[in-house]
Amino acid sequence: MEKKQESFERLVRSNKDTIYTVCYMFSKDEDEVADLFQETLINIWKGLSSFSGNDGALRGWIYRVALNTCISLDRKKRLRNTIPLTMDVNLFDPAEERALRADQLHRRICKLQPFDRAIVLLWLEDLPYEEIGQILGISTKNVSVRLVRIREQMKKMNE
Repeated sequence: MEKKQESFERLVRSNKDTIYTVCYMFSKDEDEVADLFQETLINIWKGLSSFSGNDGALRGWIYRVALNTCISLDRKKRLRNTIPLTMDVNLFDPAEERALRADQLHRRICKLQPFDRAIVLLWLEDLPYEEIGQILGISTKNVSVRLVRIREQMKKMNE
């Protein structure tokens, strides 16, 4: 058990930015992102013993676990009738043009369907189309076609 825990801690330390990025794409609320992160870690812990790939495949597996966790919780959240609490906290400095663009991009990505959000997230991580396809279980060509359609869809979006 001790060795598994140490291995898990190393894995979390080396992949926490990736996991956090996936979680952040599904919510901008700090508490909800923390919940998504925690649920992802729980699912990684539960599935770690059944993971049989090498270290190279581990990153893709972690992406899949994080994406599947976030997508599942996003679906559950949408099924519940909730009233979001809003705070007057802006994570980006609106005075800066680059910050405005990043905020606009985030809002548009959040309007996408969860699967399309996952594709964009992996693309923004500079993963090759082949690896994106492997993580999501679709062909490389399908990744390419979907990204073109997603870009067109995002261009047409209003804030």
